[in-house]
Amino acid sequence: MSAAYATFGLAPATRAGGVRADGGYQLHRDFVDFIVDGRPLLFQLSDLDAVSPLASDVPPAIFTAQVRCLLLEAEPPLPDDRYVIYGCPECEDLACGAVTALIERDGDDYVWRDFAWQTGPHADLELNGYHGIGPFRFHGPGYREALGALLADPGPPAARRVLLIGARVALLARLAAALRAIGIGADITRDADGVPAEELRCYGAVAFGPTTGEAERAAVREAFGRAGVTVAYVDGLAPIVPLLVAQIEHALDRSPLPQRRLARLAVTAGTAVAAGTAVTAVVEVTAPCRVRLTAYRLDRFSRPRAHELFDGVLEPGSHRVLLDGRPARGVSYVVARTTGGVLVAATPR
Repeated sequence: MSAAYATFGLAPATRAGGVRADGGYQLHRDFVDFIVDGRPLLFQLSDLDAVSPLASDVPPAIFTAQVRCLLLEAEPPLPDDRYVIYGCPECEDLACGAVTALIERDGDDYVWRDFAWQTGPHADLELNGYHGIGPFRFHGPGYREALGALLADPGPPAARRVLLIGARVALLARLAAALRAIGIGADITRDADGVPAEELRCYGAVAFGPTTGEAERAAVREAFGRAGVTVAYVDGLAPIVPLLVAQIEHALDRSPLPQRRLARLAVTAGTAVAAGTAVTAVVEVTAPCRVRLTAYRLDRFSRPRAHELFDGVLEPGSHRVLLDGRPARGVSYVVARTTGGVLVAATPR
């Protein structure tokens, strides 16, 4: 076993939820990720859609038990002394698959080794082992300090509620229902006047409907300012529920910018063609990941339309993607998704 040390840290991370183009839902999950040698360990796992056991929406007793397991102060949850490092973001069933590893003490050090993809009681290291990952040796004091801080002061719960401002009740009702379906609380109101500060602190974002006036928006911002509450403000691009959900998901993402797979999205107009203008998306990613690009627009009858533009694995760096060779028709919006984040950009007029 290598005697070289790796650094160990923790950082907030998000598995963005959303409304898929086929009408299905993907749950929103906030969790604490493991930072090994300055990078999320999750990024080394082949674009895996997973979350750590340190999720913000688990009961406090279970969260504490997970931390104590990682500190080797509790029995391992799996046979052969194996611990779950990442699991299914939609459920807790091992049958969905999980990344597991051995965690052991070596003197005052902690060692993570023998990483594997596991779907049953026992891991097959030869068949499903992550042979290029680890072992990682962590200094005991720093390791215990990082995890112990979660027990000493877990901090306030993640603000996973959104305040929806606007008069288009039907649209906002559909948006609230979609947000609740993916695990984000949502409330609808015309303004925030008279709302106690402790209630305003429950919100992580405020989303303005497309018809909300500037005076109404200013009044809401002033109410949150008086209460000393900092939130992300979302100006709805169009009355299209999946698009608005994507905007809100991006606003709720509290993970540090250097630790996001999806770093940038821009849409530019290119060569003029017979039916319009060819459009190119510039996508920047920080780790190998699957990227899906979806276009949303309103047709001439104000009906929302969605079209899948691109679905493929991109290597780290900046990429120019011709959007399916199709010209832009009017004003449309492109949503880029990875397993951990989402970005939105409007196509140029």
